[in-house]
Amino acid sequence: MRDEINVTFKKNHVAVVEICKPPNNFFSTNLISGLADTFEQLDENNDVRVSVLCSQGKHFCAGADFSGDSNGNDTLGLYAGAVRIFRCRKPIIAAIQGAAIGGGLGLALVADFRFASPEARFSANFSRLGFHQGFGLSVTLPQLIGTQASNDMFFTGRRVTGEEAAELGLCDKLVPLRN
Repeated sequence: MRDEINVTFKKNHVAVVEICKPPNNFFSTNLISGLADTFEQLDENNDVRVSVLCSQGKHFCAGADFSGDSNGNDTLGLYAGAVRIFRCRKPIIAAIQGAAIGGGLGLALVADFRFASPEARFSANFSRLGFHQGFGLSVTLPQLIGTQASNDMFFTGRRVTGEEAAELGLCDKLVPLRN
């Protein structure tokens, strides 16, 4: 699991937490637990004042890993990990490129701020999969963009572009991709 997360320390008290499961960066219970462990450790580190959550590859997080491997996705474990991240006191900034889909959107919303590329796309595709919104999205998304816009995303599962996300307030700033 530790090879799925890379932490680097930058000047000005910034920690960069990178998900290393390209190209889609699908999450599992183990990955979310590892991220929670990492953010809790950074919360206790006096040399860190802010963390940036990002991902290697094409997508921020294209959702859950449904491959059925031993890393499984037990719902209670996912929620416990998410709650642990939400409880961290130091700010987290999500840097979003490509897809933030389903639980990947939920992961983006654990951050206090979201910077996205114009090419980013966001979707709460749970209705298409036949199950409820996960990762606390039924609370976090309406708080961020309002009930009507959230219902549109929840009920249709449509994809929202980076530019529309900025208009809705889903991301705080659009930032061009760097190679």
